[in-house]
Amino acid sequence: MTQIEKALELINTFATGDTKKAESLLAEGYIQHNLAYGTGRDAFVGSVAYLASAPIKTTVKNIRAFEDGDKVFLHNVYNFAGAGEQVAFDIFRFDNEGKIAEHWDNLATKAKPNPSGRTQIDNVSEVIDLDKTEENRQIVKNFLFDVMQGNNAQKTPEYFEGDIYIQHNTSIADGLSGLGAALEALAKENIQMIYTTVHQVLAQGNYVLAVSEGTFGGVPTSYYDLWRVENGKIAEHWDVMETIADKSIWQNTNGKF
Repeated sequence: MTQIEKALELINTFATGDTKKAESLLAEGYIQHNLAYGTGRDAFVGSVAYLASAPIKTTVKNIRAFEDGDKVFLHNVYNFAGAGEQVAFDIFRFDNEGKIAEHWDNLATKAKPNPSGRTQIDNVSEVIDLDKTEENRQIVKNFLFDVMQGNNAQKTPEYFEGDIYIQHNTSIADGLSGLGAALEALAKENIQMIYTTVHQVLAQGNYVLAVSEGTFGGVPTSYYDLWRVENGKIAEHWDVMETIADKSIWQNTNGKF
């Protein structure tokens, strides 16, 4: 199996309850960064067994799947034991033996369409421009530094093709104008969206996923942003924001990032 196929097989064990399959895919020293779960292979397998025993079946739907070196990043929709649909980004790192050795994620409740009628998951398209992977990764890195981290905000228009920007954030409308209006509304409420640290920037072709840390309204927040790049400009955006749990309730000590 390819790395993507293995990652998809692993998340599907939440629905199938196949503990043996999960165990076969995971490295023994599996590192978990979802702070609600214990770390290690046995903890993951235990979660699969627990979901299998629940009265309501867990559902798993993959929307998009990408690969970057030893990592696979997925865009998924989960409904764990009937608790309600959640949109997620998952990242899996593979070791030299082809086992899944580490996992990061961000989850948020599935919401209604945004002001432009777009959802958190729609508008799936194939991965293209594989020869531009590094170029597109660098565009997003620069965008994060200049715009999202506020170092050169005046450069914002340079990253877009006019007002063309397809937006899947649950509360922001399409266009650079929609983004500007949303940020202005937040500012009026004295709410700041701050990106302090970029931890990972993964890319395949025209898709780039950034994992960042910061605050939203003063609350520690993890930002997962997926951008589609077209002709050197940022053309489309999906994201999942998650409040970072207080350390007192962490189920592992690996940290969110």
